[in-house]
Amino acid sequence: MALQFARTANRTVLARRHQNRLDQAFVKADYRSRFRTWERVATVRNSPMRVLEGDGELFFSPELVPALAHPILQQAEPRIRETVLVHRLYEYLKFTIDLEQSAVIPVTGHISRGMSGLDLPEHMLLDAFKIVTDEAWHAQFTYEILREVRTRTQVAPALPDTPTFTAELARIHDELPGEIRGLDELLFAIVSETLISSILDELPQDKRLPEGVREMVADHAVDEAKHHSYFSTLLRFLWPAMTKKERELAGPYIPRLIFAFLEPDYASAALGLRASGLTGHEVEQIMSDCYTHDKVVDDVRRGAGPTLQYFVEAGALEHAATLEAFQESGLIA
Repeated sequence: MALQFARTANRTVLARRHQNRLDQAFVKADYRSRFRTWERVATVRNSPMRVLEGDGELFFSPELVPALAHPILQQAEPRIRETVLVHRLYEYLKFTIDLEQSAVIPVTGHISRGMSGLDLPEHMLLDAFKIVTDEAWHAQFTYEILREVRTRTQVAPALPDTPTFTAELARIHDELPGEIRGLDELLFAIVSETLISSILDELPQDKRLPEGVREMVADHAVDEAKHHSYFSTLLRFLWPAMTKKERELAGPYIPRLIFAFLEPDYASAALGLRASGLTGHEVEQIMSDCYTHDKVVDDVRRGAGPTLQYFVEAGALEHAATLEAFQESGLIA
């Protein structure tokens, strides 16, 4: 997919970067790097590899796992409930690894090498190199924690071979008109890096979790705050560089990219519940009660707030088909 991005970028929106020179010049002059102190504050430069000690009674915050509020799990043995939390942690860790390595690093690597087609200031190219380094470190320390959790708990991960979000991204990529194919990868990187995860905010504060898990998530959050700023600025370069036709073709896909990131991975959740000791019927009941369409849309809409605002400010919703797609998705009224 990253190779396809490189091949198509020059003949799509990204090659026509001078479409709106005034807007581009303004944003270029306005760019303020958040990475000037990177060597002193980046976790890859300063934080050790986190390890699990003997502390911590839980492996994920129960309040962030809707299934635990279901009557079936409320009445289940403590061992089953605790195992559900271990599997939810595995799901989060694997999602993080896949996101960084398959979605963010390839796109940011192209940006760092000047292959995005956008007329970016040199500091943004330099900062992209730093983001690639950050994200590779995130994937590495996440995998190390996953291994340590498996060793300590003796619970084997129960995860699908292909995460739901990567399958959805592949479908979107194949559906896109040829003239904008590849743009989806850049837009998804912007979406994923500007959404604010409640996990990054809340897990580091939960003293019931092992310190190593809390420190790892906190390390991730420190770096992602800078990445958030970078990618929100990147959108301000991208949208004006797109032609009217390209905006009209790409805009309606943005809600699907947001849902690809924020919608629960149902297959992964079900596998974790089953591996925790629940029957197939119990898993089906929990999934059907806890992941209703309305609840999922409400949760996605809340999580998408900052990103949605960036697209509004960029003018993405000024096109009728894009506005309609956001309305039909439930992201806006």
